[in-house]
Amino acid sequence: GDSWGIFTFLCAALCNLPALPALNCSEELGAGQSIQQTYDLTRYLEHQLRTLAGTYLNYLGPPFNEPDFNPPRLARAERVPSATVDLDLWRGLTDNARLAANYRAYSRLLCYLRVLDGQVGTAELRHRLAHFCASLQGLVLSIGGVMSSLGYPLPAGPAGPSAPPGAPAAPNDFLKKMDDFWLLKELQTWLWRSAKDFNRLKKKVPPAVVTLRLEARGF
Repeated sequence: GDSWGIFTFLCAALCNLPALPALNCSEELGAGQSIQQTYDLTRYLEHQLRTLAGTYLNYLGPPFNEPDFNPPRLARAERVPSATVDLDLWRGLTDNARLAANYRAYSRLLCYLRVLDGQVGTAELRHRLAHFCASLQGLVLSIGGVMSSLGYPLPAGPAGPSAPPGAPAAPNDFLKKMDDFWLLKELQTWLWRSAKDFNRLKKKVPPAVVTLRLEARGF
């Protein structure tokens, strides 16, 4: 009857239909996303360091944990990479030069932090320092990824030795604590400035491009 004829026609039509195009969505991970991820990590480290610094300064005790404690920078502390560069001079550098400076500084600061981690006396503080070191290592790798994605070479040499070279022990406990104080202070300044660097950089580089690709099969 008519019903059987319609059914037969539909079956034949379906069997002879070409395969439908397959819709694939792929995201090209480029410099824009790498910069965004590095910016996010920098802001996370800023937040993480605020808690860590408060805990560590309390561990050092007075006067280091006092809010108005602002000692002059000692010659010993000059080995720690300083972020106290004129902002206009810093902004006048090329993107490559700023990225390289960040990469070298965090590699060096990470070395000092790892030494610090092995010297603290409480298990909880060692755990926090180890977690922060892992995050900072991730930032070093992330900055290296941004440089590669932009076509910049990494600074010569390894990311950093296991211990800072030429860093003899402080002659007394107070100077050792002063070294630790300046390490945390410089870290805070570097992270603050790096967040601004990557925020400006991500505005210059377009975000990751999402492309839709049609794969036609059966034609």
